[in-house]
Amino acid sequence: MAEDRPEGESAQQAGWGAPAVILVAPQLGENIGMAARAMLNFGLDEMRLVRPRDAWPNAAAESAAAGAERILENARHFESTAEAVADLGYVLAATGRVRGMTNRVLTPRRAGRKLRECASASVRVGVLFGPEASGLANDDVALSDAVVQVPANPAFHSLNLAQAVLVLAYEWFAAGDAGPEDAMTLPRTRPANKAELMGLFEHLEHALDASGFLSIEGKRSIMVRNLRNLFQRAGLSEQEVRTLRGVIATLVHARPPEC
Repeated sequence: MAEDRPEGESAQQAGWGAPAVILVAPQLGENIGMAARAMLNFGLDEMRLVRPRDAWPNAAAESAAAGAERILENARHFESTAEAVADLGYVLAATGRVRGMTNRVLTPRRAGRKLRECASASVRVGVLFGPEASGLANDDVALSDAVVQVPANPAFHSLNLAQAVLVLAYEWFAAGDAGPEDAMTLPRTRPANKAELMGLFEHLEHALDASGFLSIEGKRSIMVRNLRNLFQRAGLSEQEVRTLRGVIATLVHARPPEC
């Protein structure tokens, strides 16, 4: 049966459908804590631990979590990877080595989109991460539906556990972000209207005519057009137009330098 979505919240706000992060035989408490911090940064809150090397609870993990302690407090423990993924319908294995096995290999970006697609279809999802020294064993990878590999410098491509969790958590989060890819901080004042822009253009062109800058025969119209296009593309605010006109006025009335 599919899980009920939380009422009054969007799926992303509530973390509904977010992948479980399954750490297989993690060695250092600090890495577990930093992985929890990376998870919470991007809306993941379910950690599963398979045979952690050190005792649990772990003070080093709690210290490294830096505010994400609740993820550690709610972490579930398993004796085998098979048990940790038993309730999941789609599992990815984060590994840098395929070891001769036949696997479908995804980039982190494609993995984030695939996890979102499965979650939106009410399929429970998870990502496996191996121990720091050796990574996932072949038997663990065999439990996954696909492998995720992070493109990196071939001469130095090893990521630590928290870094790997951070990359996958970010791509999951980004895949559900409906905002524009290229955003701009809005100005404090309203955008300049066309009348204000025309006033700026005419002010600037008058000053440039007086200085002789636009006096090149046959090229004035092209130069004026290029300048206007430049300022149109800038997306100036009303305040910025007033500032530029003040700059022009100051330059026009500036006293020449003394010899």
